[in-house]
Amino acid sequence: MRTVRVGLATTEAGEGGRPLLLIHGFTGAREDFDDHVPAFAAAGWHVVVPDLPGHGDSHPQDIVHGFDTYAGIVFALVDSLGWDRFALLGHSMGGVVAQHVALAAPHRLTALVLMDTSPDRFHVDAGLVEAACEIVSTKGMDALLAVQKEIGGPLETEAARRLRVDRAGWEEQQDRKLLRAAPSMYVAMSRALIAAPSRAEQLGQLSTPTLVIVGEQDLPLLDASARLASAIPGARLVQIADAGHSPQVEAPERWFALVRTFLNEVSA
Repeated sequence: MRTVRVGLATTEAGEGGRPLLLIHGFTGAREDFDDHVPAFAAAGWHVVVPDLPGHGDSHPQDIVHGFDTYAGIVFALVDSLGWDRFALLGHSMGGVVAQHVALAAPHRLTALVLMDTSPDRFHVDAGLVEAACEIVSTKGMDALLAVQKEIGGPLETEAARRLRVDRAGWEEQQDRKLLRAAPSMYVAMSRALIAAPSRAEQLGQLSTPTLVIVGEQDLPLLDASARLASAIPGARLVQIADAGHSPQVEAPERWFALVRTFLNEVSA
């Protein structure tokens, strides 16, 4: 089912099952998890995947883009669903949002999965980020896409290149997602990602069962993932072989088995 809740476009399946919210990354969209929504529903989960503000089909007016704003919208979404407690998975920027949610209301989470993300800033060259923001601000998302086609992105991996070759229509889908992103969101959140202060001390207070996942080719986030797992008491760290920044599509069977097993264990 595709619907709109609290101003967010969502994909949902498995109503009546155990609550599970999946949050996509920067310039991503809810279709990043489309391959797995039916399988989670079949496994007994009520899975909901929103487009975050400024992404996909979610473009609320007069929003100030930021992690706290996004966490507040996540709470509004789960409240609209009637969920007192829920399992939460966040990918990349969505993983930072998930950390803010966990720190704001840890009692509401049954499980936390953090994928290819960081407990502090993303180590991407600030000069490149500012150059991209200038292009977006003055020429728009089309111009940024053209530059990325020419020089590549900062999180490019062999797994991502393989996916573009092997999966028909995949590259076009990624292009459409970038073009649907709001320029104001791009500028605000790309700067926020590279300037975020460390949350390690606060994360050390969490008792939520936590799984940290990272693709073994996602070199900029290998150390960050290790630090993230070290910061959260009892967190489990797993690298997924032959995957980069998006293991859910680059190694889908292994990713789904890992997440499903973890969620079932903590639910039991």
